[in-house]
Amino acid sequence: MSLIQPGTREFDTPVYGTVFGRRSDALHRLKIGDPLILVPDPPGTDEPNVWVHAPGGDVVGHLSPDINAWLVPMMLEGTRCGGVVTHLGGDDVASYKRLIITVRCRA
Repeated sequence: MSLIQPGTREFDTPVYGTVFGRRSDALHRLKIGDPLILVPDPPGTDEPNVWVHAPGGDVVGHLSPDINAWLVPMMLEGTRCGGVVTHLGGDDVASYKRLIITVRCRA
């Protein structure tokens, strides 16, 4: 479970699902400081995620379910959130620790 409190406007978090499909290709192109696009699933999705996209639009992964539970509704209500790459690990690092981002939100 995340220690990040619901409604937090800036926080660091890992990105999950970076090893599926060709996501690792996009991950390997990232550098510290790169901006990331955060996109919530549309309303009505059973278990909505916030998807993390690299510059250019490639999907890199998604945020954790406990963060998605409060961040998706915030974003669907108009809060804008973006991310920045703060840590990159290699293929020898556990997938859930390979990409750490800082999420910043504003109303």
